[in-house]
Amino acid sequence: MNLEKAFIKHCIEKKFLDNKRQLHTVILLDKFYSRNKKNFFNFFKNFINKSKKKVFYLTGDVGVGKTMILDFFYKNINTSKQRFHFNEFMINFHDFRHEFEKKNKDNSIEIFVKELKKKSNLIYFDEFQVTNIVDAMILGKLFEIIIKENITTIITSNTKIEDLYKDGLQREQFLPFIYLINKFSITHELIIDHVTDYRKIGITKLKRYLFPINEDTNFQLNQLFRKLTKNKKINNKKVLVKGREIKIENYFEGIVKFKFNDLCEKNFGSEDYIEIAENCNFIFIENVPQFDDQNKNMQQRFITLIDIFYEKKIPLLITSNFQLDKLCGSSSLSKPFKRTKSRIYELTSPDIYIV
Repeated sequence: MNLEKAFIKHCIEKKFLDNKRQLHTVILLDKFYSRNKKNFFNFFKNFINKSKKKVFYLTGDVGVGKTMILDFFYKNINTSKQRFHFNEFMINFHDFRHEFEKKNKDNSIEIFVKELKKKSNLIYFDEFQVTNIVDAMILGKLFEIIIKENITTIITSNTKIEDLYKDGLQREQFLPFIYLINKFSITHELIIDHVTDYRKIGITKLKRYLFPINEDTNFQLNQLFRKLTKNKKINNKKVLVKGREIKIENYFEGIVKFKFNDLCEKNFGSEDYIEIAENCNFIFIENVPQFDDQNKNMQQRFITLIDIFYEKKIPLLITSNFQLDKLCGSSSLSKPFKRTKSRIYELTSPDIYIV
């Protein structure tokens, strides 16, 4: 398949703007994959060639089309493959290690990657980010074995490799991973002049991001809530996450209304938000606050929550006293929060189908 022509056709069919830099990225991906595919069966030659590039790391600003491009590439590549949101992948990895090490065996990482290899010649990580010390300390060993097993890897991230886990605890122990991924990666930054967030194209008004909180916006929220829950049974649902119980009150067969603090003030993590998303098909979130350094832990949870809801394509209605574009945050979270606001823009737009 000629991926260049296929991408041009794809953009025409989807009515995407013609962009030469996106097309150039597709061409680079095609060349990267072709080089790896050509030598795939010559494993020993690859093993000897320790500088072989096995990773394509695509970075760039929010909304420039990174995920769209890699989704297109992934769909059109004919090989055994798996696509992961990075948060979910690491949760599965840690769960595997926990269960495996109960058996008093210490080669859990090798076994995990070998199982991965059985299913995939190509793996795709969307939204690669490192936000906690547990992941940071293990990624070097994990990727060393992924590369050794000759698994081709493609990655999207808003963060350049050298800035991953910046200012994190014990970051000096994370630096070997940065060296490793730099050594084995082709890195490409997708830069689009006068950048337009592609998630906002065609969206003229946010129908389900309501501000400020007043009698009128409360009426709009309750009106949609009544419409979506009409003739649905109500119960209080309980979901289990590794033995912990999360109570979801006023659960209407997948329609749920949360206060912001119910989701982000508690010590929830990716696993909790994934389980909530798996049980919901529309979520109302009330009273999203302004953020700063004082509540940046809640902001980090909100970022994680929106990432997961976006991956699961959960439509949202959000209320706040602040306009979406005016929501601020901790300076240390400015880049990921820019992505969060872009994703809220899409998840609250009329284009997201309501079940």
